[in-house]
Parts: sequence; structure tokens; C-alpha cells
Amino acid sequence: MDRGQLIAGRYRLREVLGRGGMSVVWRAEDDVLGREVAVKMLSPKLAADPGQRRQIRDEARAVARLRHANVVAVYDYGDVVDDGRTLAYVVMELVDGRTLADMLTGGRLPWKVATLVGAQVAAALAAAHADGIVHRDVKPANVMVTGSGVKLVDFGISAAVGAFDDDNGQLVGTPAYLAPERIRGGPVRPATDMYALGLLMYLALAGQMPWDASTVTQMVRAHVYAKPRPLPPIAGLPLAVSRLVARCLAKTPGDRPSAIEVSEVLGEVAGLPSSALMRSVAAPTVTLPAVRTRRPRPAALIGAGALSGLIIAGGAWWVDRAPAEPARADAVATPSSSAPTVAPKPSPSTAKVVVTRVVSHKRSSRAGGKARKPAAPPAPKAKPGAPGKAPRPGPPGKK
Repeated sequence: MDRGQLIAGRYRLREVLGRGGMSVVWRAEDDVLGREVAVKMLSPKLAADPGQRRQIRDEARAVARLRHANVVAVYDYGDVVDDGRTLAYVVMELVDGRTLADMLTGGRLPWKVATLVGAQVAAALAAAHADGIVHRDVKPANVMVTGSGVKLVDFGISAAVGAFDDDNGQLVGTPAYLAPERIRGGPVRPATDMYALGLLMYLALAGQMPWDASTVTQMVRAHVYAKPRPLPPIAGLPLAVSRLVARCLAKTPGDRPSAIEVSEVLGEVAGLPSSALMRSVAAPTVTLPAVRTRRPRPAALIGAGALSGLIIAGGAWWVDRAPAEPARADAVATPSSSAPTVAPKPSPSTAKVVVTRVVSHKRSSRAGGKARKPAAPPAPKAKPGAPGKAPRPGPPGKK
């Protein structure tokens, strides 16, 4: 596709906003309604794959059913023939803002900003879960922060509650945010999203992940076996938030809070009424301080909009500490009002990959001795013909 090309007789392509593994996002103009939109188009190299076309169609259908201020809106879906190839496309709301991943390149967020963002992401998930949809890829790169609120984007691998991953024993997701039950082969459930949201909140509050892991294998094992570190001391952070994040990171899905509970607790801490978060009305305004990568300076105003008044981040400072790897190298697949840039190559922690399911393994112990630790599984190998994908690590063996 080329700049200026007309799609479906009404959507005129203007500029590329982002490229991902399966799609290209264009800023476009709707000649019929006279407004700017985002057109997400299947990559030409995947045009012959019916599964990929079906996936982008299913994403459009799933999001189109949702009516919530914190979920990016879908306007249209269709197919277009380009150079003999049929490309599926979906027309979406053009979101002017920055990804949370981009914001975290400056270090952790002031806790009031983090709770404002987390409350609205939880509200979006609550709406999806109520409609039987599990996002399955909640991470900073899929959270857009705008002048009018937070938007949850990219439902590309969403699934119905109760569904299972592929029959071939593989799943697609972002290693740094995979819930333990997904790795073990359990059914898709809302608690899967809450685990990822807990990691997102931990990263936003602490500027690092709750464990040290840099490879896919280490991340997968951490999700299944490692106990997350408690949040470090954060001046002014209510204890209720720390407890909520810890509950989201529980290994057992039933021990995690619901999206509604998280949105209510974080919303109350941030000064947002739960009714405002649950309604499909204009989202609360979040005015964020500029990212500081050198000398920390006082944060700017943090607004909660006309629905809940203004919150001042008094005494909050922008922390000049580099975040963990999961926050740095995410491909931006969501349109933004800023000048288009080429997204950096995703790191293993942020790229969607295919991993081999980890089978439940009981650690053996001898009388009077220590429990044996499972040996590290072999490093994942790249799947032929599928860049950015890797087989899941097999079950850990005994020494």
C-alpha cells in the first residue's frame, strides 16, 4: 500500500504510524465523515495465511462489541486487493498519546500516576471480561495514555473465557507477562489478565520487575516457580495498593482479585469514583509530567477530569532510574499524534513468541534433606520460518 491510496472508497492513507509482526498501522482520513482514523492492515507477507486474516477479523469483532471509554473503538472492517494479494484491514479510533512503555523509559512513575493508569486499564478489562473476552496480552506497549484518559489496545490475541490455547501445545504471548496457568496449559480466564496487570503495576510503581529474568526460559520459570519480590518502599503509597498488586501476582488464579475490584480500589486511591470507571462515558483526564531521563524534577499536575476534580501530585518526583527491560523495547503498534518513528526491535521479554508449555512438576525431597531443585530447561530455539517465535521450554528435569 502507498501513501494517498484510497481504501474502500473512503479511507485515504496518509502515513505509517507503526509496524508489527503481522500488521501495519496507518494514519488515514475518512473522506466520508471528514475525520482522522487509524487503519490496521494485515502485512502483505501474511496475506496468503487464512489464519492471520481470521485473527484480525476476530479482533475487530471482539473490540466492536465493547462499548467503553477505556477501550479503543473499532469503526469498520474489510478486505482490499493490493498487487494481487487480499489484505484484511480494520478501521479504529485514532488514539493521540503515548504508550505506557514509552513513558516508562524515564523510570518508574509517580504512584498517583500509576494508580490512575492502572484503575482505567482495570476498568477496560472489567468491560471485556463482562462480555466474555480475555485480552491475553496486557502489557505497557498495549496501554495508550492520552490527554483524555487511558486506552487499552491490541486485542489481536484475545480469546473467549474458557477457551484453550492451540491444540499443538503452543501459545502466543509476551513472555514477561504470561500467567502461570497459561504456561501450564489451563483454560483462558479473566485471572490471566489480572496477573499481567499486576506485573504492569509493579513495573510502573517500582521501575523493575519482581524478579531477575532476561531470557525467555528464565521468565517462564519465574512465572511458574519464583516468588515475586515485595514492592520496595514508596513514599505515600497506600498499603492497599501494595496488597492489591501482590494479590494480582498470586500463582493460583482463584487468589487474584477481579478487574472490578482492582478498578474500584485503585480508583478510590486515585480519587476516581467507581461509577465513572464503569460507565461508557468520557474518560477521566490524565495530564502527565514530561519524561525526565537526567535530573529529576517535580512532577506536573495529575488531573482526574471533571468527573472527580483535580489531583495534585504534590511532592512527587520523576525517578531517574532505568526500568527493567520489559518496559524499554516494545514495538508501538498503536497510532499516536506525535511524529511517526520507527519502533525499536522488540527484546525477548516484550516480543510475542510461541513457547512450549511447562508441565506441572513436583519437587522431590529426601528425609532429613533439602528439596531438589529442578534443572534448567534447554534454551528455546527459533521456530523455522517464524521470526520472533520460539518453542516453549519443556518441563524441568531432576538432577
